[in-house]
Amino acid sequence: MTLRAFERGGRFFRGNVHTHSSSSDGVLPPEAVARIYADAGYDFLCLSDHFLPRYGFPITDTRACRTNRFTTILGAETHAPATSHGELWHILAVGLPRDFAPPAEQEDGVALAQRARKSGAFVGIAHPQWSGLTIEDGRALAGIAHAVEIYNFTCDIECARPDGAYLLDQLLNEGHRLNAYAADDAHFRWPDSGGGWIMVKAEENDPEALLSAMKDGAFYSSQGLRIDGMGLDGGELEVACSPATTVALVGRGTRAETAYGRQITRARLPVAKFAGDWLRVVVTDAAGRRAWSNPVWPE
Repeated sequence: MTLRAFERGGRFFRGNVHTHSSSSDGVLPPEAVARIYADAGYDFLCLSDHFLPRYGFPITDTRACRTNRFTTILGAETHAPATSHGELWHILAVGLPRDFAPPAEQEDGVALAQRARKSGAFVGIAHPQWSGLTIEDGRALAGIAHAVEIYNFTCDIECARPDGAYLLDQLLNEGHRLNAYAADDAHFRWPDSGGGWIMVKAEENDPEALLSAMKDGAFYSSQGLRIDGMGLDGGELEVACSPATTVALVGRGTRAETAYGRQITRARLPVAKFAGDWLRVVVTDAAGRRAWSNPVWPE
C-alpha cells in the first residue's frame, strides 16, 4: 500500500483499465479497441463497458484479443442508484467473472460495489469530478473501493473535469487507505485514447498477476512521465523519474515539499512534516503532463 511498486520484484506493465467499445456506448468494436492499445505499446487493457440493461449487461469478452505480448482483463463499469445527486453510480470493476450477475432490483451502488469486490474485482471510484461526487459519496464507497480515479482523459477533453485528487485527499485525511489510478475512459468519438494509464509492477503480464498487483497497490499512474524509483532514506523520500520540472510531495491540508528545476531526474525531499500521516508524489514535466504515486505513510 506504500512503496510496493518500487520494492517488489517484477517489471512495470503499462495498461488502461477504463475504456469502452460498441458493446456499450463506444464507437469501435472490442477487437479494434484492443488493437489500438496493443499497437500503441500497451501491455494490457480492461474493456469496462457499461453494465446496464440497455446494453444487455455486458462483460465484454476480450480473451481472443490476447497475444504473447498483450493481455486483457475482463471487467465493467457498473451502475446502480444513487449518488448524492440522485444519479447512477459509476463504479469500475476490473477482474469480474464472466457470470457476474446484473444488479438485483433493490441493490444500491454500495451493495453492488461490495459484491464486485467479493467476486475478486479491483474496485475503483470512477471520475469523481465529472460525477460531482461529494465527500459523503466518497465515504459510502471508501471501505469497499481499492482506489479513486485521480485522472480521466476523456473527462478532460469533454468537459475539463478530469480530477479525482480532491476526493482522494479528503478520504485520506479521514484515515481511509485508498490508492489512485489514471485512465482514458475512451469512447473513440474523438481522439481520447492514450492520455492516462497505470504502470503495474508484476512478475508477468498475466491477468491474475496484474490484478493481484493492482489490489496490492503496486502501481503508479501517468500521462507520459516515468517514476523510476521511490524510497525512504532516513528522513527523506528519494524519487527518480524521467525529466521533470517539479517533484512534489503533497499531504494533508497545505503540507507540501517541492523540488523545482528544468530537467529533474532525481530529488530528495524531507518527510518530517508528513510523519504519522500520508503523502503522495506528483511529478510534472515542462508540457504539464503528470505522474502520480499511490499514497505513502512514512511511519
